[in-house]
Amino acid sequence: MAARTTSSEIELPSFFAPEDVQADGGDSTAPPGSFPFTRGLYRDMYRKRLWTMRQYAGYAGAAESNRRYRYLLEQGTTGLSVAFDLPTQIGYDSDAAAARGEVGRVGVAIDSLEDMRTLFDGIPLGQVTTSMTINSTAAILLSMYLAVAEEQGVPWTAVGGTVQNDILKEYIARGTHIYPPRHSLRLVTDLIAFCSEQAPRWNPISISGYHIREAGSTAAQEIAFTLANALCYVDLVLARGLDIDSFAPRLSFFFNAHNHFLEEVAKFRAARQLWAELVRERYQPRNERSCWLRFHAQTGGSTLTAQQPENNVARVAIQALAAVCGGTQSLHTNGADEALGLPTETSARVALRSQQIVAHETGVADVADPLGGSWAVEALTATLARQARRMIEQIEELGGAARAIEEGYQQNEIASAAYRHQLAVESKGEVIVGVNAYTQEESGDAQFLAVDPAAEARQVERVRRVREERDTTAAAAALDRLQREAGGERNLVPWILDCVRQRGTLGEISDRLRAVWGEYQR
Repeated sequence: MAARTTSSEIELPSFFAPEDVQADGGDSTAPPGSFPFTRGLYRDMYRKRLWTMRQYAGYAGAAESNRRYRYLLEQGTTGLSVAFDLPTQIGYDSDAAAARGEVGRVGVAIDSLEDMRTLFDGIPLGQVTTSMTINSTAAILLSMYLAVAEEQGVPWTAVGGTVQNDILKEYIARGTHIYPPRHSLRLVTDLIAFCSEQAPRWNPISISGYHIREAGSTAAQEIAFTLANALCYVDLVLARGLDIDSFAPRLSFFFNAHNHFLEEVAKFRAARQLWAELVRERYQPRNERSCWLRFHAQTGGSTLTAQQPENNVARVAIQALAAVCGGTQSLHTNGADEALGLPTETSARVALRSQQIVAHETGVADVADPLGGSWAVEALTATLARQARRMIEQIEELGGAARAIEEGYQQNEIASAAYRHQLAVESKGEVIVGVNAYTQEESGDAQFLAVDPAAEARQVERVRRVREERDTTAAAAALDRLQREAGGERNLVPWILDCVRQRGTLGEISDRLRAVWGEYQR
């Protein structure tokens, strides 16, 4: 019989026994809430408070997305998660030539403070937490969000949420970078430093393994490359003179909830354990919370199939269960139709209901770390932690995460893993139900959400009207100041905020930074 392995090529025996559990570093017997937090950050976990149920959403313009957010809140979502369109992600206004045909397609178009105000119209920013999946333009979008909070009378100290702001993984796996790495990392650390002083409830970075996994990595690579990036960010912020305890407790992480249930539960436990050990070993924090790995999880987009899309409901539910058994703090569940297009209201509701069923009907939220003590889960946790630590050591031998990216190390490792996976699918060594097994003739009558083709024209008119109606002199002066400061060393976030308040657009702000820093060319 052929050997069975996980994505990380961990061989699976037909059963596990106590002798298979060989801990390496972490104490898996320590109760939840105790270092190294393998079993969870809190002793009571979800008995005290359920995870935040987020639904990632955004399409067309701000008004349309606002209606979807209100709908999701009415259906029981407890946190918002904003998807931005591609032009917004790479620093172009909706009327730019490079944006043509992409406005509002894979997320909401946000060009100005007016758009951000519309996006959160009627949504109290002091009561709802918001996650924004944005990287190269993260400082601009968060500045707009904070400006809207000001207009609502909400102090920044009361504003809670997360901005992704993880630029290294863009060079590794995703590609929505703008500037050369050195300048991009300056913006990342500027935002972390700014939030540590001005918006203490805001998570200024969400170090993301999600997109690394979507690009084809193994579970062990997802842990290793994510934590290596996190170590790079920590070192850069410490070089600014900040104390580890002043910002590390607000670091957050973002992981993929993939298909192999046992490996995924173990992955979350191993990542939490390994991060706690690395932070204590390297930085000796005084505050134990600096060792916490708090994470958001999203079910695996790359696992969704266009063939027999109704099967995705089961995939999403199982992946959500793995994230909860692994101790996530926040969760998004994908719509079953997302391999075809943006999720409809019905599929978004079913995805949310999947979380609610896991929370209220399965019993897994009643005890912390419900699979703790399973010989299979404990053995996989220890093995994944060892594999990931070895990869981090390899990255450090290359000079750290940023240097390894320049050498192409992470990219090549992910490409190799993705190739092996594809070969397994094509040879049917790995079964994908409805794709390479249990197939059927498709009817072709699947319904999916289509973005109004007139939405782009409306958004183009909107951004042009902003430029016509603002105080042109004040806006130009603010943009000029930002461009001058970009050539210096001071924190740029206050200057970006000034541009936003004077109705400078996202594209204009990005262009002023491009003028000084240039663009990244592979």
